[in-house]
Formats: sequence, C-alpha cells, structure tokens
Amino acid sequence: MKSFKFATLFSILLFFMDTTISNAAGTVQISYTVTFPEAQAHYADIEMNISGLKQNSLDLKMPVWTPGSYLIREFAKNVESFSAASDGRLLQAPKISKNCWQIHTEGVSSVTVKYRVYCFEISVRTSFVDASHGFLSTTGIFMYPDKMLHQPSTIHIVPYKGWTKISTSLEEVNGDPFTRRAPDFDILFDSPIEVGNQDIFGFDAAGVKYEVCMVGGGNYDKERLKIDMAKIVAQETAVYGENPNKHYVFIVHNFFRGGGGLEHLSSTTLGASRDNYATENGYRNFLSLVAHEHFHLWNVKRLRPIVLGPFDYDNESYTTDLWIAEGFTAYYQNIILRHAGLTTPEVYLDAVAGEITTIENTPGAKIQPLAESSFDAWIKAYRPNENSTNTGISYYDKGAAVAMMLDLEIINDSKGQYALDDVMKYMYNTYYKLKKRGYTDAEFKQAFEKFAGKNLDDFYSKYIYGLTPIGYDQYLGYAGYKITDELAATNDPSLGIGLANNNGKKIVLTVARGSAGWIDGINVNDELTAIDGQPITDVATMLNGKKPGDKIAVTVNRDALPMVLPVTLLRNARVKYKVEELPGATPQQLLVRKKWLKL
Repeated sequence: MKSFKFATLFSILLFFMDTTISNAAGTVQISYTVTFPEAQAHYADIEMNISGLKQNSLDLKMPVWTPGSYLIREFAKNVESFSAASDGRLLQAPKISKNCWQIHTEGVSSVTVKYRVYCFEISVRTSFVDASHGFLSTTGIFMYPDKMLHQPSTIHIVPYKGWTKISTSLEEVNGDPFTRRAPDFDILFDSPIEVGNQDIFGFDAAGVKYEVCMVGGGNYDKERLKIDMAKIVAQETAVYGENPNKHYVFIVHNFFRGGGGLEHLSSTTLGASRDNYATENGYRNFLSLVAHEHFHLWNVKRLRPIVLGPFDYDNESYTTDLWIAEGFTAYYQNIILRHAGLTTPEVYLDAVAGEITTIENTPGAKIQPLAESSFDAWIKAYRPNENSTNTGISYYDKGAAVAMMLDLEIINDSKGQYALDDVMKYMYNTYYKLKKRGYTDAEFKQAFEKFAGKNLDDFYSKYIYGLTPIGYDQYLGYAGYKITDELAATNDPSLGIGLANNNGKKIVLTVARGSAGWIDGINVNDELTAIDGQPITDVATMLNGKKPGDKIAVTVNRDALPMVLPVTLLRNARVKYKVEELPGATPQQLLVRKKWLKL
C-alpha cells in the first residue's frame, strides 16, 4: 500500500511538472529577421527574438547536418559575431559546444540574439548569398532553442537592394510574401528559401499548385516544362494514390555545369546546367532529376526508415535502408519517365543497361554489401577518396537494380496482378498514414513477400546482406530480356588506372582493384613519365600491339623521385552491357513486359 501511494504521488507530481513545462513552452514566441547588408561579401545577418522565457538559461543550437544529406557538415563553422541581449543589456552567452551557445536568462523573459552566417558554398544543401540572389538552406541559417523543436516561428526576410521575389514552401503571414511561418523546426529545417529575381512559373497537377523557380538563366522552354513536369507529378501521384501537398516548390539553380538535388517535404532544390535543356539527352536528364526528387516527397519524407524522424540534429541517424529510400527512388526516376510516356522503351532499357554497367565496373560491389553501404553513408558515401570504388558500392546504383529485380519478381510471381507500385502504396498507407511512424527493414521485407507471394530470405541473403553476383538475366528474363556484354570478345591489355592531365603531366587518379597497376604497385599521385623508356604520350596508344601477359617497364615520379616499375599487362576487365530481347518470348514474358514498361 505504501509503495502504491508513493508511486501515485510521484505520477501526480510528474504530471504537474510536465504540464508546467508544456505551458511554459507554449508561451514562448520565436521570430527571425534575415537581412543582407553585405550580400556581395556572402553574408546573411540573423536577428532572433525569443519571448515568454521562464528558465535560468537557454541553449541555442545550430544543426550539424541536413536531412537527406548524410554527412556531418558542421554548419556552426559559418557563424560569427554571436551576441544575446535583453532590453538593451548584453547577456552572458558562452559557446559550450561546437554548435551550442548557452545564454544566461535568469530574471529575463525575452532575448534578442544576433549572429551572421557566411554563405558561400554552392550546392543544393548549403547556403549561398551574393549580390544577385540568396539561397538559404535553413539548417545552416537558423538556430533553435534546445528541447523546443516543436515550437512555431515566423521568419521575415528583408531583401537585398533590387531583390523582388521569394520562393519557399513556408506559408505566408497576413499576405506578406516576405514573412513566413513555420509550424515547428522540423518544417523550418525542411523548407529552403530562395530570394532574389528568379524566373517563376507554375502549373497545376494532381490537385496541387506547383511553383518552379529558375535561378541563373538557361535555355529552358517553360511551356514544355509545365506539360512534362505535370506528367511526372501525375504518374508519381498514381503510385501512392494521393498527393499530400497543397503547394509545392521546385527551386532550380542553373549553373554553367550543375547537378544534384535535395528533397524536402513540400519542395526540392535542384542543380542543373543552364544550357543543357535544348538537347534531348540534357532535357531527359533534367526530367529524371525532377522525377527523383519529387518522388521523395513520399519515399523518405513521409514513408521513411524508422530512425529518420523525429530528427536528431546533433548526431548521425544510422539506417541500413537507404537502398530503399534512395535506391528505389533512383529506380523510379527512370521508370516514371517511361510510364509517363516521356521516354521510349528503348531509351529506358538503355538506362537500365547503363546502371548495370556502372555496378559491374565497380570493384567495391564485390567488397561491400548493400545494407552496409546504406549504414556507412555518413563516413563513406559523402566522403569519397581515391580508393572508394574499390571498397564500396553506391546504394543508389545497386538499390535501383534491386528495385528493378523486385519489381520484375512481383509482376512475374503475381502474373501481372501486382508490381512494386503496390508495395510502395501499401507501405505508405500502413506506416505513414495509419501507424504514423517509420518502417523497419523487416517490415518492408514482409511487404515485398506479401505481394510476391513468396519468402525472400534467400534474396535478402544474397543481394542485401551478401555479395552474391546479381543474376540480371534471371530477372530481366521474366520480361523476355537478357543482357549482353559488348566488350566480351575483346582482349585489350590495360594498366587499370585512371589518369588526369595536370599541366602536361600524367597523374594517376585511381588504381582499380585487381588490375595490373594494382598488382604491380602503381600508386595514386604517381606521375607517369615513360613506358619501356618512351616518354608518355597517350597510354592507350602506347599499349597498341601489346597483349595481356606482356611485361612492360613503367617509369613514374613518386614524391619527385623517379622509379621504374615492372608491370605485367592484364586484360581490360571493364564491361559494357546492353539489354536485348530474348527470341520467342512466351505469353507470360510478354505479360510481364507490358506491365513493367506500360506498353
């Protein structure tokens, strides 16, 4: 009885403590004002106002990474001139960790914090400001009060001189386009902001208003983009049965050479090459990027691995399932274009062949399992070095191949009744909508098995957790196709090295595992100067007339010291695949083909 009374009393005390903290937090008001007094020098100035405080100290933090990009980027490194004041009086605000400032707030109910952020890194995941425009990747711009991620905030942008437009998925406040509201910090950190004089156009698709914001010019055709992007939206919405947005924004940065994308809940940032829209290949590549990042609004932003939310902005979030989150999205970026009628079956199958070629020309595919590739993204995928292709495999590339294999398996085993689309829709409805949480690896596997109608332990053991060579012909054979290596009959010798021309010097960039260069000791950063005593011109030309097994003398400068390496040439192990039809396709194979390629 005593124990019961104590437990009851303790529970009551906890209840009142939680209620008091909740009420206190509920009174907190947070707002930001962003100005650009030195945009030409790449600075954004932030004023953060916090009121309704009741604690003796307040920890302000800057995220160390941005969701969707699995690397600790240390955004606090760009912060300077941090200060905190209340009613004009400076407060003590020491920095207590790499990304945290502790403000002494005893007897203080409101605080004004000021700091500057240097913004000069061009990418889809980092902020860039100059006199022409400002791109605010919000995880690297806005600090948040510790333990208050659920708090709403308002953001007021004061444009630099001559800037007239703003593009973001954050909602306007009182009809003011330069004042926006974030319902919590997860939304704020998932809503990049573009401000400047961007070219803005839009279209409606799947009941959603889409805005496209083009920065940096380009030879794009707005009317063509409106039609084709709408087709992508409609096709992807059909996979899941609904589009959860009311408003979605594409922020496109056009560079001389650009690429990449980063997904967000109701927007995406894309990098593109401004003069590539006029070629069919360049235009198709852009549409593929659009399809990839837009597909993420379901796959990973809502249908997600269980550890990817709620987010810990201080630490890595490890998952073995990026092969689903990213690899499957890489698969859909091409199949969606086919299903939307934006590419021919032949063009799509060429993309499949290219994907297989990339995987099979990566020595690391024989070293690193797919699940491990996902887990190690934080330390490997975003930190490649000269040996990366020898030690690892991309969860994008192999994940896309596995998605294709599972799609064909499901279509074949269900005799055309189901496809991978049905798995994605089922998982979205079950875990995002019904259970309101992320999925585990085992739960996704169960969904595959549900629609394939078979146990997939062997598949997982071979291709997800193991290193079994992929049986492409088995899976493509379901649709009446096979792969053929166009280089299979060649017997050309090779050193197995990649070279760069540095002011006329031939510098080794890569050495392929198992190649002649690998076995006989050619190193990255060696300068090749001669083969068999003849000064280096073009290596491939100098190997003409040689055959595998021949011995040559390769002269290199290593750390400015000359040395001669005896090398035994090996056959060039590179492959180049194409997808071909099998003769005499059966009715079952034609059924799978029709379902898979939407013929």
